[in-house]
Amino acid sequence: MLLKNRAIFSLGFRMCSTHVTNAPPVETAKPSSDMSEFRKAFSKAKHIAIITGAGVSAESGVPTFRGEHEKWRKWHSQDLASPEAFSRTPSRVWEFYHYRRELVLDKQPSAVHFAIAECEARLKKQGRSVVVITQCIDDLHRQAGSKHVLQIHGSLMETRCLSCRQVTLNKESPICAALKGKGAPGPNVPDAQIPVDKLPRCEERDCHGLLRPNVVFFGETLDSHLLTMVEKEIETCDLCLVVGTSSIVYPAAMFGPRVASRGVPVAEFNMNTTPKTEYFMYHFQGPCGTTLPQALAPHESEVL
Repeated sequence: MLLKNRAIFSLGFRMCSTHVTNAPPVETAKPSSDMSEFRKAFSKAKHIAIITGAGVSAESGVPTFRGEHEKWRKWHSQDLASPEAFSRTPSRVWEFYHYRRELVLDKQPSAVHFAIAECEARLKKQGRSVVVITQCIDDLHRQAGSKHVLQIHGSLMETRCLSCRQVTLNKESPICAALKGKGAPGPNVPDAQIPVDKLPRCEERDCHGLLRPNVVFFGETLDSHLLTMVEKEIETCDLCLVVGTSSIVYPAAMFGPRVASRGVPVAEFNMNTTPKTEYFMYHFQGPCGTTLPQALAPHESEVL
């Protein structure tokens, strides 16, 4: 229940939150970067939880909407990804998400995605399990072959009807005729101002309601059923990897420290240290596409 309550309180501030979890660091010593020691823990783990963030998508060339990619046209993502923005200017918000959809549809899984998927398939044959808990809203984990994926922020490749609430997988390009060629990100590009009845509409019989991207907007809470599944995973895993995430987006930022508070090994893979690095037993700095495949490769103790 802790996760559910915390999520409801904090998700609206997920891009800039610096809340601290109640779980104290397991140890004050600097996290180890000894890959051989991590590999020993990996070889013994039966249930591995892998928490992934925007850095994993960045390995495939997907913009993180931070730094140089922080704005679309003249707006920050927080200005667009909210229920209020969608209600006021659904055309502009759909242009933004159409741009993001088209970007993702043109990308391929990276070495990180494939390493995780291959590890899951391999360990399954050994009676071991891997779950991916991702903040990414692209479909690259599944494209790479991962089967057990929990997308806590939703999916760009799904729509939800505002009238009948139907959620539908949709990889059409463009998602509707009126959005074809729209969504260019330049700061001087004017809004297309597409009429609402020309925006993506529900195809369920007798509905025709307005569709929205099935993603978690700022100010919205995560799906409670999904959070229950996440809570089960982080309470039962015996090894946790935190990959490509800044650890400032809540509630995901508390998952790794929550695991560490049980004394379970947690390894962080990132280009830099994060506000949560001190909580973890291991930290591997550098491109995840280089460090993670090595970490998840078959161990000499595995019977292949």
